[in-house]
Amino acid sequence: MPTRRRRSYPTDLTDAQWAAIAELVPEGRPGGRPRAASSRELVNAILYALRGGQAWRLLPHDSPPWQTVYYDLRRWQAEGVWERIHHAALMADRERAGREASPSAAIIDSQSVKTGDQKGAHVAATRARRSRAASGTS
Repeated sequence: MPTRRRRSYPTDLTDAQWAAIAELVPEGRPGGRPRAASSRELVNAILYALRGGQAWRLLPHDSPPWQTVYYDLRRWQAEGVWERIHHAALMADRERAGREASPSAAIIDSQSVKTGDQKGAHVAATRARRSRAASGTS
């Protein structure tokens, strides 16, 4: 499929980055109208929109249609594509740092574990106070 020439954005994937995740990104579904944009163009448009934080309708004119980009983002979320990409990138980064690809143990810090409700005991220990001012109801 011929790709349109467009200018490069800082959020675009490099050739090496694309090669690392290309097999994890699904092509268009079989049947129906053929896809007008490549998977790489769609991933680049998704990264542009998410990094910029703007509305989908504000994608540049040289990107695929915003409806297509948003649809594929949501479809890939539902299919777990982003989780697989994140896991593969994490494993590659750990290996690059000279560590085992998957950690063998995890540590949970006691400061990060939330304890029970602290306010309940404090509220129950305080006495009810009555107003010393005259009340119209008593």
